[in-house]
Amino acid sequence: MLSPKQREEQGFTILEMVVVIALIGALSVIFFVVFKTTLVSYLDLQKQATSFGQLSSQADRIANVLRGTTSISSAGDNDLTVYTYFYPSDVYVSQVRYYVVNGATKRLYADLTPMSANPPLGTLQTDKKKSFVIIDNFYQASGGKLFRYTNAVGAALATPVTDLSVVKTIQINLATQLENARSQDINVQVLLRNKKNNL
Repeated sequence: MLSPKQREEQGFTILEMVVVIALIGALSVIFFVVFKTTLVSYLDLQKQATSFGQLSSQADRIANVLRGTTSISSAGDNDLTVYTYFYPSDVYVSQVRYYVVNGATKRLYADLTPMSANPPLGTLQTDKKKSFVIIDNFYQASGGKLFRYTNAVGAALATPVTDLSVVKTIQINLATQLENARSQDINVQVLLRNKKNNL
């Protein structure tokens, strides 16, 4: 029989060490899996939030320009030309055209051409025309339309719109593709309060 002092000096058996190491290993694997899953989920949510924030920002920028529209020149699914106050400090309207270009990557562009005076007196100053890439890698779901138009009673208008004087609202539809073929959409509807029908 061992004395109490000898029992204290004896230490752990190999079996006890193996059990402790196995428990530590199992807990480490569980911790790693939970940590990795949580981290991947967090990064995915962060990416989605950033993508949606950028999309929302672009939709707001387009909406702000369209709110100043005084007249429309052409209205299609992915092509819209308007006369509007592009900058709040503008004295005269500019011709602004939004359009989608399919190439190696799909892009959404805006062309800005200033006017010498407001229509019908002013002329386009084509030498001062500027082009901007609004969205570099533009995503559009199959059958998606960048713009939708409605009249004063809220009825959808067929595109290209032939009677531009009846357009009362323009809906901007933007989307971004996420992992697993999912997408985020944002739709902004702009009421054309400054639009004139007598130009």
